Amino acid sequence: MQILVVDHPLVAHKLTALRDERTDSPTFRRLTEELVTLLAYEATRDVRTGPITVTTPVAEAQGIKLTSPKPLVVPILRAGLGMLEGMSRLLPTAEVGFLGMIRNEETLRASTYAERLPEDLSGRQCYVLDPMLATGGTLAAAIQFLVDRGADHITAICLLAAPEGVERIERELADLHIPCNLVIAGMDSHLNEKGYIVPGLGDAGDRLYGVAQ
Repeated sequence: MQILVVDHPLVAHKLTALRDERTDSPTFRRLTEELVTLLAYEATRDVRTGPITVTTPVAEAQGIKLTSPKPLVVPILRAGLGMLEGMSRLLPTAEVGFLGMIRNEETLRASTYAERLPEDLSGRQCYVLDPMLATGGTLAAAIQFLVDRGADHITAICLLAAPEGVERIERELADLHIPCNLVIAGMDSHLNEKGYIVPGLGDAGDRLYGVAQ
């Protein structure tokens, strides 16, 4: 797995604001969208393209266009939804699928509870959106799910990661034999006893959407 921690002042600035417990949900959502657009710029460097000729007001010009099949963006519910707008802003022609996964807080293992994806993903580049790479179980399961359906190139975009989660992803997906990339805004120090990233930014889903009572 290729891992890229995006080193850019704007990324660091927006991530710092996301960490601040005083940042309210509307501001958190806007900052998340902006940050994901910056991360997506780096994450799409390997997006598949082909040549095309266009006519300008002056002459013909050689360029490129995205090839078929279209890239597939897969937010992991629910917190991944908060990243979708930022990704779509940069890649508006991509198709979108949804994957619902939940982590058992006792075993820290992930299971699928909902999905809206093509049965056959052969030849598809997939971009998985998941704000927090903590224990790594959810993201590893999501990537394996897409590979089992035929995806042949996967890039995961996360706001934050913990070393334990990255190590687990690398261990569990070592035999994928397809390109798999991880693009993140920051690598934090560790997980606490509850499996949360430290210093982190709290529960991304709750901060995006609030806590339903």
